[in-house]
Amino acid sequence: MATVYSIQKTKWDQNVPSEKIETTELAGRVRVAFAEYEAASLAVNDVIQMFNLPNGARIVSGRLAHDALNSSTQLSVGYAAHTNSAGSTVALDADAYKAAASSASASAANVANTIALGENSIVDANKDGLPVSITLTGAVASGTIQLTMFYVVD
Repeated sequence: MATVYSIQKTKWDQNVPSEKIETTELAGRVRVAFAEYEAASLAVNDVIQMFNLPNGARIVSGRLAHDALNSSTQLSVGYAAHTNSAGSTVALDADAYKAAASSASASAANVANTIALGENSIVDANKDGLPVSITLTGAVASGTIQLTMFYVVD
């Protein structure tokens, strides 16, 4: 049986000299971003910008909650077009954190809950941060939409 070490454990006590572990990896403070939107006949393919996450933040997880919006409606969570830390334009990615799923019934769903959906990813944005957004598809929607995301910056 072998003993192996994570990247962070290796930095901490296997390397000589030891290396600094980023605060987004150890001993950082978890912060919350929360936003609510009250939809009244929100049009198909409309994008709701909910909040901006700061550059360098590590996304921990999130949660999308909503009323029964309308039959055939779907919501996805991603980010709006923005500028990265290198100054390049990044196009909208409507489902970076949650693929489109039915919002016809009142419910809640996890967001950024797998590596493929941005769990533990690091935000790469300019001084304005990463505009986290929700996109509506399928049909016109009315009702409350809430998004919460947890992240670490320090």
